[in-house]
Amino acid sequence: MSEINGFEDLISWQKARQLVRQVHELTNGVSFKKDHDLRRQICRASVSTMSNIAEGYEREGDREFIQFLSQAKASCGEVRSQLYVAHDLGNVNDKEFQSLHDIASETSRVISGLISYLRKSDYMGSKFK
Repeated sequence: MSEINGFEDLISWQKARQLVRQVHELTNGVSFKKDHDLRRQICRASVSTMSNIAEGYEREGDREFIQFLSQAKASCGEVRSQLYVAHDLGNVNDKEFQSLHDIASETSRVISGLISYLRKSDYMGSKFK
């Protein structure tokens, strides 16, 4: 693993940041203007994904970090679920759905990989500080 000097260096956080940008770009479109609740929910879930990675990184030790990464992964799953709702309601087309779903799925896989790495590690302190 390359040197990590802050949560901004984590690929999982970078992917989550990309997810947030794309969710907000999509939900600022005309199709979401009337569905304020769904817009807020999917935006909150995407921001929660990114925020939990950062907050967990700043905690003491890998166990707490894993807990926050698990929350981030769950929020990422919520984004994917909300995408299905948006697609079913006609707020996103097939191409938009697939693009965001792919980013959310990749973000979730990267978070899972980091969790696995931390669980297999013998070091009980934080790897990245």
